[in-house]
Amino acid sequence: MTRTEDAAGLVPAAFRSGVRRLTAEQGAVSGPSGAEWSDRLPRLLADLLDDWDLEPVGPGATGWTAVVVPVRRAGEPCALKVAWPHLEGREEALALRHWQGRGAVRLIQADPSRGALLLEWLDPSRDLRSVDVDTACEVVGGLLAELAVPAPPGLRLLSVFAREQADRLTASAGVLPRRMVRRAAGLVEDLTADGSCDATLLHTDLHYENVLAGQRSPWLAIDPHPMAGHRAFELQPLLRNRVEELGSGSAFRYLVRRRLEIAGAAAGLDEQEVLAWSYVHTAIEAGWAAADGDSEGVTLNIALLKALDG
Repeated sequence: MTRTEDAAGLVPAAFRSGVRRLTAEQGAVSGPSGAEWSDRLPRLLADLLDDWDLEPVGPGATGWTAVVVPVRRAGEPCALKVAWPHLEGREEALALRHWQGRGAVRLIQADPSRGALLLEWLDPSRDLRSVDVDTACEVVGGLLAELAVPAPPGLRLLSVFAREQADRLTASAGVLPRRMVRRAAGLVEDLTADGSCDATLLHTDLHYENVLAGQRSPWLAIDPHPMAGHRAFELQPLLRNRVEELGSGSAFRYLVRRRLEIAGAAAGLDEQEVLAWSYVHTAIEAGWAAADGDSEGVTLNIALLKALDG
């Protein structure tokens, strides 16, 4: 069996089949389609294992666009992450290098041209779903405080992104009730009026599954989708997971706000700014859910907007 065939065995067939459906346009960067990248993946993995002197020690785990293979280098456990080129992950190496392991997984080596990262080993079996939600929110808030460093140049700007998304919502009649669209657009205008809203390096996707147990620190963030922006934009992902624990009726509103209150306090953020940016972030998520034909996602986000209003 060749090295490439060995590498192919590290990647679940279902992942390669799924990623083949992605188009180059969905990546929003100059790069291969999902089908082209899937065909190249075994050879790409084999080359990386050789070039970085890595020994695979198990099959790869996968997400939507990436495979992470447990490896050893000089006897030390590491994780080799290889991702299909897409906009949200384009600057992951830059962000991890900028954080230098403070609050986030440590970057050992990177080859952005091949979408490859060699990372310190964290425990993939233990994320923040394994602790009670109040503790999880406090942990995330603490990590956000650690990750709060000035943004390096070249990142996408939250101010530009938020305005673009608000314009799309305004142009997409019927996605959200009109009053919600008007409120989101008004908040974007107010929140981005000051250029300082693009000052901080953001993770933007720090939900419970993107925090893993480590050895040098109890919990560390993984998989950033970097942007330069305002820190209060960071908390909304805490509302997208463990939804069943939010309950219903008046409990729903209370528990939505409780998550933000706990995380915001741990991060040292202003409560009103957290509510405002979370409203904007949720409206954006609703627009994306509608574009994907995800009616359950739209319903959830409308419920969240109601809970965040007033």
